[in-house]
Amino acid sequence: MAGIMQKVSIFMEMVKFSHTIFALPFALSAALLAAGGLPSGRQLLFIVLAMVGARTAAMSMNRLIDAGIDARNPRTAGRAIPAGLLSGKAVFGVIIISVALLLWAAAMLNPLCLKLSPVALFFLVLYSYCKRFTALAHIVLGICLAAAPIGAWVALKGSIDLPAVVMGLLVLFWVAGFDILYALQDLDFDRQAGLHSIPVALGINGSLWLSRLFHLLTVLLLIWLILLLHLGVWFWIGSVIMAAMLLYEHLLLRNGDLTRLDAAFFTMNGYISLTFFLTTALDVFVSP
Repeated sequence: MAGIMQKVSIFMEMVKFSHTIFALPFALSAALLAAGGLPSGRQLLFIVLAMVGARTAAMSMNRLIDAGIDARNPRTAGRAIPAGLLSGKAVFGVIIISVALLLWAAAMLNPLCLKLSPVALFFLVLYSYCKRFTALAHIVLGICLAAAPIGAWVALKGSIDLPAVVMGLLVLFWVAGFDILYALQDLDFDRQAGLHSIPVALGINGSLWLSRLFHLLTVLLLIWLILLLHLGVWFWIGSVIMAAMLLYEHLLLRNGDLTRLDAAFFTMNGYISLTFFLTTALDVFVSP
């Protein structure tokens, strides 16, 4: 039993299960806004299961597909598969189970969710291969996480409406912006290995400016969402807080100082996601 629990712990660390916090709050927020209140327990359950299935499949595929690259990169050589802590076959088995969970949960929500799930899976697989041929992997990752609010909206409404698209776009630019920053860690290795990324294409300064532009677009999309859905004072307050955290994130990395990257990437972006959810909930349940 101790051995099994150790393997589970290693797997959870490999797929960074705790980082589900980046996408799940956006899915739950979209569900609250689509329902105009609290969705049913059944809807929330299958939204969460679909999220868990999609994210576990995505991270497992990425780790399995990139195992060879990770083994050559000093920053990632200690990951579970290249370090021999988990076998490729075991991870592949988890991928099959996770994909099945996603498809089942989507089918239990509504027909459109099930029809769109292969599109989501396509982008999840595409992301893991992008760095081999294009610098746009950051955009593709943004598309993958944008599926969280769009999918939750579809789960409640059975249709893709403009508010869902706006939420998807703001998540896309938010994720792409911070993933560009995260990729700066591997700039030297990616250049050496012939891999593609925006930092490789634009360098540190160009990457910082593009990330700033993407996060400015994120703030503008937050404002559009407020006006579109006639959201109240709580969401305005939350948007100001999120904009301030994005600004702080970039101040941490000003002049290309990457020593604070962990704080900028994990702490600030986790807080941004939670702020979006909390202020959405306050706006839905507390505002008159």
